[in-house]
Amino acid sequence: MKIQERTGAGAGRSAAPAQPSVGDRLPTPPRERKPALAALAVLLILVGALGATMLVLRAGDRVEVVKVTKDIQAGESVSADNTTSVMVADDASINYVKWTQLDALKKLKAKSTIYAGTVVVGDMFAAKAEIPAGKASVGLALKEGQYPSDIKSGDHVAVYNVDATGSGSGSGKTGTGSSSASSGGLLVQNALVSGVKDSSDATVSTGNLSLTLLVDQTDAAAVARAASANAVAIVRVSGN
Repeated sequence: MKIQERTGAGAGRSAAPAQPSVGDRLPTPPRERKPALAALAVLLILVGALGATMLVLRAGDRVEVVKVTKDIQAGESVSADNTTSVMVADDASINYVKWTQLDALKKLKAKSTIYAGTVVVGDMFAAKAEIPAGKASVGLALKEGQYPSDIKSGDHVAVYNVDATGSGSGSGKTGTGSSSASSGGLLVQNALVSGVKDSSDATVSTGNLSLTLLVDQTDAAAVARAASANAVAIVRVSGN
């Protein structure tokens, strides 16, 4: 009787599903392979490595060129004192002046002012100095005492008529001041020294020196007349 009751009681229960053992895992689907993506990744890596290699090689392709260390005024030339060599990346589109061409460059004249720190290119120079519009180039032969002993190209100077009798002067006013040239005094307030002969070219016994000044065209006649009468003195002014 008891056996039947137990059997009946067990018959009313639903059978619980069997749990998998701890060590068993559900099967996973096989991973889908994408060979096209793998090939693309490899290609990108190769392209990146090639680009980096080209940049390194490009950076190593350098050339020695001329750089200005001091201001060079229009009409002046380069020298060993105002230039140095620097290394730059070679570029066929830029007309660099190579350091080996420095001697040939010394024979040319600057077309306009070249400032210190500039890496020069061939287009900055010409066989002859170009006079800016509205300017005139005047030559002076000066005696010792009529010019500063350390005068050099690029200096800014004032030009004076020192002939008190007025024998070598004109009667007009200069473009930079109101002093009358006929009575002596200031001819040009600010002129640029565009050329100075080497000290070896000056006559040692007399100290004579030849200068070339760049002045306004309106002042050129008065300066030339005073120079022809040996009545010119120049003084260095601010701007140097």
